[in-house]
Order: sequence, then structure tokens, then C-alpha cells
Amino acid sequence: MKEYIVEGNTVRQLEREYKRPFVKKASVTAIRNREKAAHMNAGYVAFLLFMAGVLFVGCTAYINLRNGLIEKQKSVERLESQVQALRLVNNEEYDRIIGSVDMEEIKKIAMNELHMKYPDSEQVSITENNESDYVRQYREIPSE
Repeated sequence: MKEYIVEGNTVRQLEREYKRPFVKKASVTAIRNREKAAHMNAGYVAFLLFMAGVLFVGCTAYINLRNGLIEKQKSVERLESQVQALRLVNNEEYDRIIGSVDMEEIKKIAMNELHMKYPDSEQVSITENNESDYVRQYREIPSE
């Protein structure tokens, strides 16, 4: 049965019927092969169960590894925040110590009590070192 919609002065057909092209019927052998393919034998079911188990074990291992990684990332973040807090405390303590040192008092004690003096221009030797932060001494420093 065809259904129509009447809209104003036009009638529209909802469904059209098409003739199907001629389909050749399958042979008896093809029908048997299709039926065999549709049924699962015990070996195929065992294989599918084995693969499902492998997939389950793999997914479980992945999830465990992922959770371990997340926990380690959280641990690293906690340790980084502790390091930052310790750096802040260390810098504050360093600034306090540096602020408490009176350089003029040290200079006065060195010159008056320890009889130290500034070096003459002949006593100063300038070295160039482009390799690192320190200078290696290969011979004794000449004394007066």
C-alpha cells in the first residue's frame, strides 16, 4: 500500500517501489558453505576465548603501568614542591647570614689585628681561563 501526502494542491508520494534486479539463487554447495561459516566450532571458540584472555591481561597490565606512572608523576611533583620550599628557606637564611656580616669590621680586624694589607701591583698576576670556573695552580706562589 502506498502512502501519499496531500499538501495544498499537490500530492507527494512517500515511498516508491523499485523492482529488484534478478538475483540468481545460490547453489546447494554455496548454501552449505555459508551455513558452515555461520556456525562456530569448538576450536574457534577456544581460540576466541584465548585471545580475549590475552587482551584482558594486556589491558590490565597497561592500566597498572599507567597508574604507576601517574603515581610517580605525583611523587615527582610533591618532591619538586618540597625542593622549591627548601630553596626558598635556604635563600632566606643565606640572605640573613650575608646581611649580618659587617664587611668594614672584617676589613678592620684583617688590617689591624692580622696585619694584612692590600697587594702591590707587582704582587697581582692576572690569568686567563676560558675552560672552567676555577684556576689550577701548577707552581708555588712566590712570597716576598
